[in-house]
Amino acid sequence: MRPSESPQSRSQNAEALVANLFEANGWDVDRSPKYGNRRLDLLVRRGPQRFAVEIKALAEGRADRVIPLLSQAILQAQANALDAGNAQPLAVISVENASQSLSKQVGSFVEQYAPNVAVGLVSKNGLRYFRGAGLEELNAAPEEPRWYGSAPSNQPVNIFSDLNQWMLKVLLAPNIPDHLLHAPRQRYQSGSEFAEAAKVSPMSASRFLQQLRSEGYLDDSSRYLVLVRRQDLFRRWRSAAMRPSPELPMKFLIRGPVEQQIESLLVKHEGEACLGLFAAADALRLGHVSGVPPYIYVPKLPRPDDKKWRALVAASPSEKPDLIVRQALSPKSAFRGAVHQEDGLIVSDVIQVWLDVANHPSRGEEQAELIYQKVLRPIIENGY
Repeated sequence: MRPSESPQSRSQNAEALVANLFEANGWDVDRSPKYGNRRLDLLVRRGPQRFAVEIKALAEGRADRVIPLLSQAILQAQANALDAGNAQPLAVISVENASQSLSKQVGSFVEQYAPNVAVGLVSKNGLRYFRGAGLEELNAAPEEPRWYGSAPSNQPVNIFSDLNQWMLKVLLAPNIPDHLLHAPRQRYQSGSEFAEAAKVSPMSASRFLQQLRSEGYLDDSSRYLVLVRRQDLFRRWRSAAMRPSPELPMKFLIRGPVEQQIESLLVKHEGEACLGLFAAADALRLGHVSGVPPYIYVPKLPRPDDKKWRALVAASPSEKPDLIVRQALSPKSAFRGAVHQEDGLIVSDVIQVWLDVANHPSRGEEQAELIYQKVLRPIIENGY
């Protein structure tokens, strides 16, 4: 029988579980922030959204224990949100195992007594239930129980997850000019130094570096963190990026010079939009393909009633779009690495452009090859 967790250990594990969940879905996570004398469990941000998170942990997923603790978490989250300034309260309960029935009871309680407060229920069996604007995408059903074998103690880490792609860029940044990639440029002797520079949690950095080392992509003979076997690494990276991305062909509601309108759009949505694909290659002075509408990356496609994007309307199938708005599949990597140019343009970094154009039907392979020859080849081939 597994020894029971102490309350302190259970709370720490719950905070890590929730933090990792948000990071994996493109949120910036501040762990253990302080405001005055008050310590918050987490502060999470993405675009204009900002939540002060209060987390409570229980061993048992019983409604008669979860609901009272949730009530306490709601009150504390509300107080924390006031201290944190422009933040909304988010109360989260973590339990060992949770059922769909429990999530329904939590939802009914919140709807009746705290409809304006965001809440969450997470468990180690995979259930994720969140209620609140912009949080529903985190929801997931519990994993099916397995009655055979035993689960491995150390699940492999996907080195091409959103956050991990950003950390790969940080490790490669010293070899890439700063006008082609926005990232810190240092040499790191430890995981803690690397985590601080990359602005990720020490736990996330440690897992990432451990997986790189186990797969043979870190130089064990160097005193610094140095990537090796880069040709194989980039080959796998490119394959991992071969996924369709949701996009919308769009036109400007008021007609005008499209290039100027796009520049104004990027400035207005700084941090939430950047130039991508072939237009980004042009902006980085690496362009090779013309005639493709400019792509704009966003964390999430705008809804038709979204007032922030009211300057745009969907283009009909018979119209040539002014631009294509594409949802970034790895928003943390895409937006953290984006280059802020002197003219105000925010442009995808050179690695992101190479990954994204490679499989585009409009001569994307040619554009990718030019970027490889001009920028990436010496970086990759000198990584032995």
